[in-house]
Amino acid sequence: MQRFSAWSLLKQAFGSHGGWQPQWRRATPKPAYDAIVVGGGGHGLGTAYYLAAEHGLRNIALLEKSWIGGGNTGRNTTILRSNYLFDESARLYDHSLKMWRDLSQVLNYNVMYSPRGVLMLAHSVHDVQVLKRHIHANRCNGVDNEWLSPAEAKAFCPPLNIERNIRYPVMGGALQRRGGTARHDAVAWGYARAADALGVDIIENCEVTGIRRDAGGAIQGVETSLGYIASRKVGVVAAGNSSVVMGMAGVRLPLESFPLQALVSEPVKPVMPCVVMSNSIHAYVSQSDKGELVIGAGTDAYTSYTQRGALHVNMHTLAAICELFPAFRRMRMLRNWGGIVDVSPDRSPIIAKTAVPGLYVNCGWGTGGFKATPGSAHLFAWTMAHDEPHPINAPFTIERFREGLLIDEAAAAAVAH
Repeated sequence: MQRFSAWSLLKQAFGSHGGWQPQWRRATPKPAYDAIVVGGGGHGLGTAYYLAAEHGLRNIALLEKSWIGGGNTGRNTTILRSNYLFDESARLYDHSLKMWRDLSQVLNYNVMYSPRGVLMLAHSVHDVQVLKRHIHANRCNGVDNEWLSPAEAKAFCPPLNIERNIRYPVMGGALQRRGGTARHDAVAWGYARAADALGVDIIENCEVTGIRRDAGGAIQGVETSLGYIASRKVGVVAAGNSSVVMGMAGVRLPLESFPLQALVSEPVKPVMPCVVMSNSIHAYVSQSDKGELVIGAGTDAYTSYTQRGALHVNMHTLAAICELFPAFRRMRMLRNWGGIVDVSPDRSPIIAKTAVPGLYVNCGWGTGGFKATPGSAHLFAWTMAHDEPHPINAPFTIERFREGLLIDEAAAAAVAH
């Protein structure tokens, strides 16, 4: 792998940048692998990377039915935070947030991590009570979160409208200063490049069409659009399509898949210094390095596997954004898109081995998958390599839905990636 540095950039500049290698090889599948990861998003790529980097596996294949980062990794609003309510969630998401800090150095790839702060707004007495409960719970778990009055919120985010006569009056907000954003496609490319350098075969346009099990029920391998590939370890990280893939092995998941929408504006000069979220009205906004306002909406009210959504959802979100930020009313929207989110009954993920020997699943992230990318991949790789969960992801089993050990993060999960 070519190393990126100031010296390498200067050296390549003298050659018109014609000497750069491809980011990763265009691999063709071998007949068999020690481990297969299904899903070429950030979680899947990270899993393959950590299996190779930390657990010594080298004969690994990553299968993606379309192109790398073409799913939710390239279709989210890049928000990072760890201010979740319950102990189990706080440990999981804070593990990830700590990994974001050094990820660019680890991968030798700039993922544009920006800890600019995430401000979650309260619009009612109930919102105030809920957010303050989260703050106290976070502090007990060593997670930073603090309460801001309306005036303090305005000082932290000057475009915010705190007038009392608006439809959604701002009664304060919870601020996690370590929260922020990262560049979603750069995360996918960085993990892909680093995994490839360790020998991982990244195979695009390779759809899994079946999962083969032996007479004892254990995993033998996967049927794909490019032929059969044998492996005794298969990890499924397919986001909104997890239920479909796991169903091929006879495993039912307690998930529903919904379209989640987002959109961006025309680029403008820096105006938005942080990320602002409003759970009550399903609207959140930040500004990209290109100057676009990145705006997130809520999920559509119906299950679907389409990567688009209904217009009325975006209209509701934009109406709320224009009231909270009057200066944005004249801005034009450039494009919108949708991702397929897999939602569990308790709005918490599943990172676990299954009852099928050799089959593992990482799913159910709903609208919170991007922020957990490095931590999720790190823990899932551990689970696959050791055939047992890491202590951090041990509570996030499939069996918890049968045993009643739910981790109900419906309020903290909100709608933001």
